[in-house]
Amino acid sequence: MPKRSSFKKRFSFYLLAIGSACGLGNLWRFPYIVGENGGGAFLLIYMLLSFTIGLTLLIAELMIGNSRGVSVLAASEKVSSETKQPVFVFGWLSLLISTLTLAYYSVICGWVLHYLTQFVMSLFQIDPAFYLSKMSVNILHHNGWLQFMLASVHLIVTVIIVVKGFEEGVERWVSYLLPLFGLLVVGLLIGSLSLDTTTDVLRFLFYPDFSKLNWNSLSHALGHVLFTLSLGFGTMVTFGSYLKKDESLPIIGLRVTVVDTLVSLVAVLLIFPIAFSSSKNQPLTDPSLLFEVLPRFLSAYKGGVLFGLVFFLCLWLAALNASVGLLETITANLVERRPDLKRSKSAIISGVLILFVAIFPSFSSTLFKNLLISGHSIIDFFDIFIINGLLPLAGIGMVILALKAVDAKSRYQVFKSEKSVTSEKMYTHWEFVLKWIVPSIILFGLFFQGIGWLVKP
Repeated sequence: MPKRSSFKKRFSFYLLAIGSACGLGNLWRFPYIVGENGGGAFLLIYMLLSFTIGLTLLIAELMIGNSRGVSVLAASEKVSSETKQPVFVFGWLSLLISTLTLAYYSVICGWVLHYLTQFVMSLFQIDPAFYLSKMSVNILHHNGWLQFMLASVHLIVTVIIVVKGFEEGVERWVSYLLPLFGLLVVGLLIGSLSLDTTTDVLRFLFYPDFSKLNWNSLSHALGHVLFTLSLGFGTMVTFGSYLKKDESLPIIGLRVTVVDTLVSLVAVLLIFPIAFSSSKNQPLTDPSLLFEVLPRFLSAYKGGVLFGLVFFLCLWLAALNASVGLLETITANLVERRPDLKRSKSAIISGVLILFVAIFPSFSSTLFKNLLISGHSIIDFFDIFIINGLLPLAGIGMVILALKAVDAKSRYQVFKSEKSVTSEKMYTHWEFVLKWIVPSIILFGLFFQGIGWLVKP
């Protein structure tokens, strides 16, 4: 068995775990999901689910990896062998989700690369602001080869980082990247909240109107919680196996959940004032919302071109951070299952497979534009099917795996902390939520989503 990777610093784990939230997870996806589901009421449900379902599952996944010392596939197969029950299915499901997600996520990361190059090119234009004002995601939508090539570049860089090894490829640069990105986001947030539309945005976000919710709202909120916290992918199981045995997993889980939720709020407070003031009346439900409104906003300010260049560079690097986490999960599982394969070869094989799958979302608006699934393009279907369908199922699988992979006594020992008396008291509440509340909410979400699909006109 190859030598097990580990985090040299706990801070590196925090940065890697919240990388997807600070990148595309929340800044790109969350605003248009909130817009699609009516604003304040959906935001309230999302926050409640983050600290119940999300936090509970995050601790459970870290616990599986930390106690078993292996990734999700090896852990599920070991439990299957011990219990004579087919729980190995959940390990394979997580691996499938990671592969499909990274394939379509790489296409979105390619969009970020495109905008980054446009900001670079604008520096050589006579009128950079005018050049940037003409930018549109439609350029990408009408050029499948451009989307595929950009996704390829992103995946190649991801593979190179993973091939170098976890400590060499990730921890060395991630501790410098995300703090800088955080400062840039705060700077943009201040500028965004200074707009005249802020009052309307605050009313939209913090005055819940439950009449705007639909049958899919619960599953959308739940799916996004799982997506941004990297739950159901097996990623947190892998990261848990890299953590030291004496780490307080509940405290780690709580800190990651708090930061993720704060980033969600920052994302909508950043994007919506700009979208509300847009002269083009940008729809709040448009997946291209971030890419349409932010460049125009930056181009209108002195120094905005340089600020935008640095912002999109950091956004891409943060998205790269999330991609590295997904590919690391796939590679770690493959290495554990096939010890004869070198880590580098495993990463390359995984990268090639993912690149092949990325062909379909890359050409969804060109070559495959007539191939619609339930009225959705391929890339939209990837997003809906994975995040609102497969991830909740994987969440139930993680509940079952946690209860079978870690016995009650071990769960209690891992959960309690000598530094915190309350952690011991909270264990019974956490276990109750894990056993009953998490599966119930997930099943309710899937049930309501099914009704929404049936009553859809």
